[in-house]
Amino acid sequence: MDTYIDVLLITANVGSLFDNVGEMQSEWIRELCKIVHSHKPKFIALHFQEVGGKDYMVNMGHAENFVRSIESSEEIKHFDRSCIYVDSQFQAEESFTALGSMYFIHKTLKNVYQYDFNVKDFKAVLGQSKYVNSLHGVSTVEKEKFPKNFWPDFKWSRKGFMRTRWMIHNQGLDLVNVHLFHDASNLIACNSSPSIYSANRKKALRYVIDRISDCCYTPLPFFVFGDFNFRLDTLSLVQHLSTSADVQTVMKDSSDEVEKIICEEKDNNHQVLLHIEDKLFAYLHQAVFREDNGRALLKYDKEVTSFYDVIREEDILFPPSYPYSEDNTKPTQYMNTRCPAWCDRILMSHTAHRIIHKRDDVEKRLVYNTVGPNICMGDHKPVFLFFTLKTGGH
Repeated sequence: MDTYIDVLLITANVGSLFDNVGEMQSEWIRELCKIVHSHKPKFIALHFQEVGGKDYMVNMGHAENFVRSIESSEEIKHFDRSCIYVDSQFQAEESFTALGSMYFIHKTLKNVYQYDFNVKDFKAVLGQSKYVNSLHGVSTVEKEKFPKNFWPDFKWSRKGFMRTRWMIHNQGLDLVNVHLFHDASNLIACNSSPSIYSANRKKALRYVIDRISDCCYTPLPFFVFGDFNFRLDTLSLVQHLSTSADVQTVMKDSSDEVEKIICEEKDNNHQVLLHIEDKLFAYLHQAVFREDNGRALLKYDKEVTSFYDVIREEDILFPPSYPYSEDNTKPTQYMNTRCPAWCDRILMSHTAHRIIHKRDDVEKRLVYNTVGPNICMGDHKPVFLFFTLKTGGH
């Protein structure tokens, strides 16, 4: 007989919480708990990227406290089993990813098993298991940093993926935490459509999907959620935003390298409409990214379409998740560093989509949204997917 289990998946790039230790963490955890309280899931999966922040050598020591703050929060006390994996060993440069995955199982949920990749079998989840430091030799998680030779022209960074495998009431599934490459320069992102960065992300995500679908282990339905760093097609978007503007390209002195692009409104005293530099994307009418949840710009969100053969996504009904201001008085404003984009996503295989039960009752409907839309959560708003998992047994 089928059973139905409420599941909450959350992805969050938490770099800001470590770069501003203590300033926004308590608010962040409070907003997380609100989501748990309102949806009352029986299984929670939290995927973090950039644990330790940009200055991870200094701030990684706060990782243990951050994890403990979540574990000890009021809403999590009803979950009597947990599995926690935080790759915080930055000294191991060849393998360090700064990824963290936390899983919580409610006391009323029985028959939950986790896969041991060494013995190739599922084992019952009992009590709490926590690994914060090196994950080397931990057999219930697979972790991989993207190979150095993937992108010889770009700086090697701590990007990669982490997989765990679960059996919940006879329904097996993979949960994959991923962090893909960002746009290092807005100007280079404007050079082509798709951009060179988009091509890098496409290669990396295809690599992840091939790895979790290979024949080493029986392929299962999977959810891939994390910071994909997907960006809008910048060249097409800039062309669209500047159709009625004078576009000026400023070169660096005595070089053929672009220093900035300035678009001025023709009929408004040459007011600057759009100003782009390597790390600056200042658009005069920023509100367009939030109006109607940025729906008019979703047509420029093209990177996920390359993967429709193997994955799908619920409809996006929330504004771009990045880059929000880190000023707690401006929780809904974007920074002028990057073009706002839906970086943080929850994707699933077609087989996973088929085991999501579409319930009719309003209280238990599927929800795909951001956490803390009106609270400062750092430069990324966490993104969550709440749904009912249809499983095949008791």
